Amino acid sequence: MKRAFLFSTALFLASAGPLAAVPTTSQAETTAKFVMHAPLRVLDPILTSAYVTRNHGYLVYDTLFSMNAQGQAKPQMVDSWTVSEDGLTYAFKLRPGLKFHDGAPVTADDVVASLQRWENGDPTIGNRLKLATADLAATGADTFTLKLRTPYGLVLESLAKESSPVPFIMPKRIASVPASQAISETIGSGPYKFVQADFQAGVKATYVKFTDYVPRKEPASAFAGGKVARVDRLELVNIPDSQTAVNALRNGEIDFLEDVPPDLMPQLKDAKGITLKSYGKNSNMFTLRMNWLQAPFNNVKVRRAALAALNQVDYLDAQIGDPKVYQVCGAVLTCVSPYASEEGATQIKAPDLAHARQLLKDSGYKGEKVVVLHPTDLPIFANIAPVTAQALRSIGMNVEIQSMDWATLLSRRSKKDGVEQGGWSIFQSNMSSLDLTSPVGNPNLDGRAGSTYPGWTHDDAMDALRTRFAAARTEAERRDIANAIQRRNYEQVMYVPLGGYSKFKGYDAKFADLVDAPIPLFWTSAK
Repeated sequence: MKRAFLFSTALFLASAGPLAAVPTTSQAETTAKFVMHAPLRVLDPILTSAYVTRNHGYLVYDTLFSMNAQGQAKPQMVDSWTVSEDGLTYAFKLRPGLKFHDGAPVTADDVVASLQRWENGDPTIGNRLKLATADLAATGADTFTLKLRTPYGLVLESLAKESSPVPFIMPKRIASVPASQAISETIGSGPYKFVQADFQAGVKATYVKFTDYVPRKEPASAFAGGKVARVDRLELVNIPDSQTAVNALRNGEIDFLEDVPPDLMPQLKDAKGITLKSYGKNSNMFTLRMNWLQAPFNNVKVRRAALAALNQVDYLDAQIGDPKVYQVCGAVLTCVSPYASEEGATQIKAPDLAHARQLLKDSGYKGEKVVVLHPTDLPIFANIAPVTAQALRSIGMNVEIQSMDWATLLSRRSKKDGVEQGGWSIFQSNMSSLDLTSPVGNPNLDGRAGSTYPGWTHDDAMDALRTRFAAARTEAERRDIANAIQRRNYEQVMYVPLGGYSKFKGYDAKFADLVDAPIPLFWTSAK
């Protein structure tokens, strides 16, 4: 009773806002409340890779190209484009009538500034495109060209990148802010306008339908096609407790819940007026990273011994529990990738612990402490670290679990010091499959010296394979390279996929016709 009262009071206060934020219409407007998996605190979709900020970005901004449900890059803000015979020059023309939320027209100068900021802020796909580019420039008010230094087969796919950071288009004055510095305005040209005056970081955000947005004529298909905003006003509220959020959905206090935990799904399956729906099979994957800078995992033989001790089913049973929801998968690009392969993935079957102990003995492991980071405030990670610790202890490793909240863990994992100086050995995460399916975009496969993704993997052979993949012009060539990447990952143990699972959303009739996509997108097709 107390929890329900506190939530209702907080929801009322979060819903209150300046009257000026409410658009005037000649008919009753529709309002819906939704809850994301985490509080929205950072609004800049280039400054952070946080998924909640990415989801916010899709409401406010638009992209030049978008991926449809078949994984094909389709034009979004672009009207037409041409490619030179040598494949080195791309010329683009924007759709007519594109406007920003402040009424200004979208120009090619805005596009160039936005892409340059994204390239500087994205260490994977954006950075790769930047290195391949000789020149990016506006050639008219609504035209621009991209000239390559060398052939690069992923130009359109890069511009259609679905996950963080997404190449969203902003006004030039905003996009001119360095990628390492937060923007101070939230203005895009997408289907919804952000109500700055209503924003309370971590508590509430409000969006109103942008009446000047002109959807494409094609049917909506995942991230692509015609984006039609059905709800006039969207209110994001934060409910940190999953059970409270489920109760709020059942009681009609909210209309959409992004992430319904597996153990709470039975409460919604038969709830009147509520739909429980998957984002798609294997929409997320648990992952494990070892610290290559510090002992013992600076030794590839120790990494191989640790890999040999792991068993995906142990993780999936402990954390998800329902085989209908999870999927054993050893593909480093996920099992939903067209390049999926499970070669080398010993963790997808019961481990041979005697063999793993022998590998550890042969590695020269000297009993160095292995620190496994464990977040205490995210239920989706509650049982992951203990499984890792038990597996490594079973082959004779000296393991210590160190628990902390998620924000502290994110800060801690950036430390390159040894474990005695506050460093770490292993961290686990759960990542959207969108971030893993591309050999170029998957941060776990970054083998470049100076790689910024925690774990600091450095492997010239892997980097060469990813460069070849980016330059490949045929699917057959890409498939061969992807298979080589799969093999190289397990030879060096750059990261360990711990299994896929399906996330589920819950919603009421206000969102019944939303487009199907692997993340929450709040639009549908014209009827």
